[in-house]
Amino acid sequence: MTQTQLPTGFVRLSTYAPLIVRDMRYYGSNNFLGEPVDGYQQNEAILTTAAAKALVQVQTALAEFGLGLKIFDAYRPQQAVNHFLRWEHLPEDHQIAERFHPDLSKSELFAQGYIAKRSSHTRGSTVDLSLVNLQHPSHPELDMGTEFDFFGPASAPNYPKLTPNQRANRLLLKLVMEGYGFQGFNLEWWHFTLGHEPYPHQYFDFVVQ
Repeated sequence: MTQTQLPTGFVRLSTYAPLIVRDMRYYGSNNFLGEPVDGYQQNEAILTTAAAKALVQVQTALAEFGLGLKIFDAYRPQQAVNHFLRWEHLPEDHQIAERFHPDLSKSELFAQGYIAKRSSHTRGSTVDLSLVNLQHPSHPELDMGTEFDFFGPASAPNYPKLTPNQRANRLLLKLVMEGYGFQGFNLEWWHFTLGHEPYPHQYFDFVVQ
């Protein structure tokens, strides 16, 4: 597939920051919908240049300790958000629900703020990510206590019922992201938005490719 030109002010992490691991969950079926999401045509992470520059600083700081970043989602097209909204009204897949939201219905995910009808991701400066061990050849993720997109109290950054190691890993991610200008989200340990994002009121809909 031929890559189209990005809007001014956006970059692909595959070229801008190739050392950051990409596992774009909505490109495939390993996600809470159980299927590829509209608007994701490649395992690519796209961000505003400002957010990408800040992430490179985070990655560089972590590398001194043999750690790095793994990205699960970055810029999210509006058509993907619309796909989430349609999913809310489809019959429940109990196997997927047990994995990602065992204690919450689909409607509760929206009502409680886990899934937004207008997503900050669509502005291009929000990322979902975790930490990986760069000293191991397979770059395994650090133990954060839950997987990405587990919707429930256990995913809150300060959830108390974690092991000391899990709490330390979440705190490290939070501190290093905040140290380079990102702000966290009180429901999800993996979700961060650049504090001074360049497009705070603009929602985009170009595809990820």
